[in-house]
Amino acid sequence: MALVKEIMGHPLISGRPSLVFSASHFKKKTQTTQFSIKPFDRRPKTSKSGVVSAISEDLVKTLRFSTTTGDRKSEEEEKAAVKFKVRAVVTVRNKNKEDFKETLFKHLDAFGDKIGRNIVLELISTELDPKTNLPKKSNAAVLKDWSEKSKTKAERVHYTAEFTVDAAFGTPGAITIMNKHQKEFFLECITIEGFALGPVHFPCNSWVQSQNDHPEKRIFFTNQPFLPSETPEGLRKLRGKELKNLRGDGTGVRKLSDRIYDFDVYNDLGNPDKSSELSRPKLDNEAESRVEKPLPMYVPRDEQFEETKQDTFAAGRLKAVLHHLVPSLKASILADDFSDFGEIDDLYKKGLLLKLGFQDEIFNKFPLPKGIVNTLQESSKGLLKYDTPKILSKDKNAWLRDDEFARQAIAGINPVNIERVKTFPPVSNLDPEIYGPQHSALTSDHIIGHLDGLSVQQALEENRLYMLDYHDIFLPFLDQINALDGRKAYATRTIFFLTRLGTLKPVAIELSLPSHGPNHRSKRVVTPPVDATSNWVWQLAKAHVSSNDAGVHQLVNHWLVLKTLRTHACLEPFIIAAHRQLSAMHPIFKLLDPHMRYTLEINALARQSLISADGVIEGGFTAGQYGLEMSSAAYKSSWRFDMEGLPADLIRRGMAVPDPTQPHGLKLLIEDYPYANDDSELQSWYSESINVGHADLREAEWWPKLDTVDDLVSILTTLVWLASAQHAALNFGQYPYGGYVPNRPPLMRRLIPDESDP
Repeated sequence: MALVKEIMGHPLISGRPSLVFSASHFKKKTQTTQFSIKPFDRRPKTSKSGVVSAISEDLVKTLRFSTTTGDRKSEEEEKAAVKFKVRAVVTVRNKNKEDFKETLFKHLDAFGDKIGRNIVLELISTELDPKTNLPKKSNAAVLKDWSEKSKTKAERVHYTAEFTVDAAFGTPGAITIMNKHQKEFFLECITIEGFALGPVHFPCNSWVQSQNDHPEKRIFFTNQPFLPSETPEGLRKLRGKELKNLRGDGTGVRKLSDRIYDFDVYNDLGNPDKSSELSRPKLDNEAESRVEKPLPMYVPRDEQFEETKQDTFAAGRLKAVLHHLVPSLKASILADDFSDFGEIDDLYKKGLLLKLGFQDEIFNKFPLPKGIVNTLQESSKGLLKYDTPKILSKDKNAWLRDDEFARQAIAGINPVNIERVKTFPPVSNLDPEIYGPQHSALTSDHIIGHLDGLSVQQALEENRLYMLDYHDIFLPFLDQINALDGRKAYATRTIFFLTRLGTLKPVAIELSLPSHGPNHRSKRVVTPPVDATSNWVWQLAKAHVSSNDAGVHQLVNHWLVLKTLRTHACLEPFIIAAHRQLSAMHPIFKLLDPHMRYTLEINALARQSLISADGVIEGGFTAGQYGLEMSSAAYKSSWRFDMEGLPADLIRRGMAVPDPTQPHGLKLLIEDYPYANDDSELQSWYSESINVGHADLREAEWWPKLDTVDDLVSILTTLVWLASAQHAALNFGQYPYGGYVPNRPPLMRRLIPDESDP
């Protein structure tokens, strides 16, 4: 604001409005309008002369009424006859790096701006002109000093524009912009000064394309929220027009500069054009050709990473890719795997390229340009020496201990799968005709000696037994997975006991394989060790559990891609529908927008590198090419939107019970569990999210209704929870715990040997 004051050359009005709204602002009004907000007062102030002015009191005093002629003009006509100027401060964000083409266009635009190819703005009132029944508008104004400031190196550059309005203009509600330059620019915000109501703010944060690519004027609204039924008359058509622009018409080929949000299925994960071995199951009858790197996949222009985010993401991705590739390259070049834990420790102590002596072979194996090779060699110490993961920082043997194994089930990278045991032995929900007997091999004899003197029934009644159950997720895919070269897995169940200290300890692990006849040993139970041999069998059993857990964490919880589950892809249908159905003026859009940012771009990048055929997930996790089929199966069998948020998820898993005496109405059974009105636009957003975004589950009876304010609060709470706190719980612990591979091995190569095996 100090900048505005300096540019404007006059004092600012101190009493400025602020934007504050919450669920309490929603109230029932009529049967047709159930949701309402109370906007802050933006009504023009009334001067002593009785004129309702759009401009400041001092300027109103300059009005002169003619009393020497006959009939006096109407007040509206007198106000319309008096013209005043208001100024805009427009903040544009520069790129830090520009390629040759961008630099060339920048110079051309600086020249073109001098000869009239400008950026043109028009101010739109919230009121209609009574003569034309159209929104009141200012004159067209151009951004000043664009050419003069074209060489400015600052991240943000501030320009001004001057509008002419009359005293009857009313309250500004929107600005339209036409970019007559050759190059797009990033518009951060606009502030208008000179109106009696104080500064008027327009948050933009959007790329404005050249009219050569997009001839339509861009529309930006003020930060004042309006529900559809409360939208001022002057903004109604603009509100609908902007949403229509964002939806598109469902035809044509998308350009990277487009802002169109539309639905489609992920049929580009396989790559049969490249190799038949890269063919993958399709979601409908047609497969799409894949957009290969380095070509970018389409996401709406404003969903693409900003420059600083792109730089951060690219640096992290380079480091992650090199870390992922180098151990594999070591194995392929030297024809062996890590021979002992000491070699793994060297990843953190010495680094790979500089100390292990095979950098020349790696660079010879990679057909990289010389410049990139030199850059990697110069910076290899920083890039290829692994940071010490948190799990090793205090005690390098912590990962071997049972208490740490149990602690990570509730406070590690994937704390959302542990559940209370309600029936013992546990029972499978898979079809016994296909997958064999539903009963578990676990018995009371396996765990009775580890229950602090309690019987199994007593432990159940006292809520002391808990479980990680990956049996039904993995078992249907084990024949295919175990047929892959160098990959072996079980379907695991792990039973934990809650001690008197309030901590968990593992007491039994069940390892299951598909049943191939009555004499086939398909189930095996491993219990805590009693000697050196059984100790390493127990450690290997825990490793298989951790590998199951790593796969479920990445394929189901962190990313359930083919249709969606908990975080990344779960939100994608809601994000697309929000942009298509909720105006930027809608208070719910303003609430959701920060939580939706970057998700579409991250998902697009994941489709190219992470979850695609032969991508990182297939290469680094035991499930290999069957991982996304597992993900899809989990979505179809177990995902329910109404059970994803808190506290519903905790109650479903038996980790908490309703308790009205507690502050939040429920009681955690493990105290140390840190994880732990009819609005048409809202209805359209929610309906499209379900009926289009989740079309295959749209008939499910568990979808929450959106009829009341309480319904809305519950739905929004779930979405914000998934995008923020739960994503953080599933995302940010990956390297601290998973960076030391033996702690959470994503890929297992052997089954556990029997004691009689060589």
